[in-house]
Amino acid sequence: MHDRAHPEGVTAVIGAMDEELEALLDDLEERREGSHGPFTVHFGRLEGRAVALARCGVGKVNAAALTQAVLTLGAVRLVFTGVAGALRPGLEVGDVVISKDAVQHDLDVRPLGYRLGEVPGETWSWEVDPRLAELALAAAGELGGVRAVLGRVASGDVFVADPARARALRDAFAADCAEMEGAAAAQVCAKWGVPFVIIRSISDTAGHDAEVDFRSFTPLAAARAKRVVSGILRRLP
Repeated sequence: MHDRAHPEGVTAVIGAMDEELEALLDDLEERREGSHGPFTVHFGRLEGRAVALARCGVGKVNAAALTQAVLTLGAVRLVFTGVAGALRPGLEVGDVVISKDAVQHDLDVRPLGYRLGEVPGETWSWEVDPRLAELALAAAGELGGVRAVLGRVASGDVFVADPARARALRDAFAADCAEMEGAAAAQVCAKWGVPFVIIRSISDTAGHDAEVDFRSFTPLAAARAKRVVSGILRRLP
């Protein structure tokens, strides 16, 4: 994927659900597809940049599997895009969180002396590439009327729809949003030394109405995340 045809390298853009990638696929030029194990990867150009778009499915295992696949194909950077539930007070539906780092909130080895969320033998959180985060914040600033923050993404194999649990995640991790994939992709990227960033647009506030909000507002949130991804690609050197 990093060859004479694409001297700048290929950017992998992945998401968990079709809704999170549809708008990007609609804009994909020179489109072609390839099957890689269980995944369909869509190659082409967005904003003049070589990209590989793919859907992983919901959950950390799926995210890690697809991330490994696109990195093995040679992607030189990765953008994980999609929606999330707000944990930071004041974040509303449609606002955007650009990851500064990511943690796994459902990993618990505390009986063996580790912190909540810490993978034994690894870091507690995975820090994103600062340049990609800077480009993402600049792109989000073009949305207009949308709050964009740099924050911590908390990932776990659970859809948070309980205010008490949302508060607990905020207290334990100082996390700004909750979702189900980003930290797994971050962990794989870190192992390979590949720069990454996570873009999450808020679809719900992780409370009692989270399921209703999620279904109602995912299209709006996904459209805003898509605009941020496009803005990152335009700004790449």
